[in-house]
Amino acid sequence: MTKMADNATLVDVVEGCRLPVLRKNQENEDEWPLAEILSVKEIPGRKLYYVHYIDFNKRLDEWVTPDRLDMKKLQFPKKEAKTPTKNGLPGSRPSSPEREVRKSLDLNLQTATAPSRGKTLPTPKRKAESVSLAPQASPVTSVPSLPGSAEASQASVYPAVRDSSSFNPKSRDDHDQLSSLTTNGTARRLMASQPGRKRKANCGGTDETIKVLQYNNHRSASVFLPPQEDSQDSSDGIPSAPRMTGSLVSDRSHDDIVTRMKNIDCIELGRHRLKPWYFSPYPQELTTLPVLYLCEFCLKYLKSLKCLQRHLTKCNLRHPPGNEIYRKGTISFFEIDGRKNKTYSQNLCLLAKCFLDHKTLYYDTDPFLFYVMTEYDSKGFHIVGYFSKEKESTEDYNVACILTLPPYQRRGYGKLLIEFSYELSKVEGKTGTPEKPLSDLGLLSYRSYWSQTILEILMDLKPDNGERPQITINEISEITSVKKEDVISTLQYLNLINYYKGQYILTLSEDIVDGHERAMQKRHLRIDPKCLHFTPKDWSKRGKW
Repeated sequence: MTKMADNATLVDVVEGCRLPVLRKNQENEDEWPLAEILSVKEIPGRKLYYVHYIDFNKRLDEWVTPDRLDMKKLQFPKKEAKTPTKNGLPGSRPSSPEREVRKSLDLNLQTATAPSRGKTLPTPKRKAESVSLAPQASPVTSVPSLPGSAEASQASVYPAVRDSSSFNPKSRDDHDQLSSLTTNGTARRLMASQPGRKRKANCGGTDETIKVLQYNNHRSASVFLPPQEDSQDSSDGIPSAPRMTGSLVSDRSHDDIVTRMKNIDCIELGRHRLKPWYFSPYPQELTTLPVLYLCEFCLKYLKSLKCLQRHLTKCNLRHPPGNEIYRKGTISFFEIDGRKNKTYSQNLCLLAKCFLDHKTLYYDTDPFLFYVMTEYDSKGFHIVGYFSKEKESTEDYNVACILTLPPYQRRGYGKLLIEFSYELSKVEGKTGTPEKPLSDLGLLSYRSYWSQTILEILMDLKPDNGERPQITINEISEITSVKKEDVISTLQYLNLINYYKGQYILTLSEDIVDGHERAMQKRHLRIDPKCLHFTPKDWSKRGKW
């Protein structure tokens, strides 16, 4: 190790270098994954390197000392080709995929028009990326053709989440604004969906019910698969372009190296100390503090413990602002209007950004409602997690962002937040789906919730006149308020759909049934609809805002 440290001082390790870095894995064993140097800083007596482990989640990024670097396998950053400038001299900007697309379009245009030398060509509008997104298939079409391919269906329905960290939504270029009209591989329509409007079915064949064939005492249920609809939003994963609205909106820019690095070392929130996972745009003067203090009731950030103590003598809140719409035992939910409680909502978004990498902070919280889950004790209502939703969503989104704070994770609170969001959808008489892309942990929670909810419906079906039970996708969607695309993708993921004698059947094996029963025994926290006191508002009337 000493030799490696000496080499690190001899060789100038710069930003962009890649090399193996020593870290401990989950079994507390040494491993040397490849990492990229994002930043270098000097403190008295030594250098520190901020590394991102390639193919690992960004929450594992950290500052390391030179003795953890394997200098024998150091890879220096490749020098990128310089693009020619207007007068033919080499420029200083590195090439990028967008410029390659533009270059190819320029060449094609030059071949067609053959302009004279020395004249600059007009830059065509960049449509290449948005056009290439159109052929992507939605999961609805893949269900009938690939009912038995679990791997293929998982890849199409649950793709990997893109990392992004830039927090300035206004820095996007013209291309992003152009391609923002496409979402999840299909063109997003700018008109609101009309209730009761019938669309032409483009799925071959007619509506078919199924005679179920049982194998080895499998529990089976007939299912009726409706024809595919030309939906405005499919659930096949990542949008093709960032959303331009929201308190936390998705962004794919990787250019700002600052936003790729954690800037807060530690947050003290009530009785918990939290280690942030990602960058959050707190004021610059607070990022150098060893600990950032938050009031756990109003979420105001303060620079010292003394400031926090002084604030607590003035802060009258002992629960989040807004209306308490649910209480059972020690669990409560508060509905907070992003317009009426703007400061609290913005502070909540700043805290959430520390643990959400795939979203970008956006300070306009007016179009959003925030539902904060709390745990009650003698000192007050302590925040556990939250989700936000748009007051008006044309794409049937019932969740914009969702987060369970780290001290409360792996205790069933994530599923409780998801279940509560669907209970609100039931009261509103709508089906809902979360905004995409989901984070890795959010994807696991939603996939688990959808699976348990749908299996619960299927296992409760009773035989009708001695025949095996039948149910339609629409009926499952109406009972659970889960959007049809999510129902179908979950059935695909569970590999329940089979094709037999020209009909689709759902076959529940003993393994699936046993696994579901074991999972439900561990799920102690459930939402009781009787304890929900919620009246939905018609936000289309601007006076409600």
